[in-house]
Amino acid sequence: MDNVQTTTDGGDASGTGSGTAKAFYRDKLGLTPNQEDAGGVIYRSAGGTGFGVFASSGKPSGTHTQLAIEVEDVEGAVRDLQAKGVKFEEYDTPGLKTVNGIADLGGNKVAWFKDSEGNLIAVGLPVAVAAPA
Repeated sequence: MDNVQTTTDGGDASGTGSGTAKAFYRDKLGLTPNQEDAGGVIYRSAGGTGFGVFASSGKPSGTHTQLAIEVEDVEGAVRDLQAKGVKFEEYDTPGLKTVNGIADLGGNKVAWFKDSEGNLIAVGLPVAVAAPA
């Protein structure tokens, strides 16, 4: 994904086939691992944060966000990813409705998709973080 700015610190995405996951992150998101060993792969973003992908005997529930990727243009990122075959989740529940895969949460736009292993990944605008008091 050309417009990835940063990802959540210390995020993990697990799956049963790290080779499949590695191909997904390479082919769909355009990411190259910074570190790779028998335990899995580590990806780092331009912002200095990163996340790991590793094989697991467990199965992701796909019901909660495992990883959030911040982008400056949510609509553009969704279009780019859809062009690469990524399917975005659609929600229509009280308090959460997506249109073309994108929810507007009081001016903060976010969209969700699942990786090859079923991990739920969010794509959203950068979140302002206040300095510790």
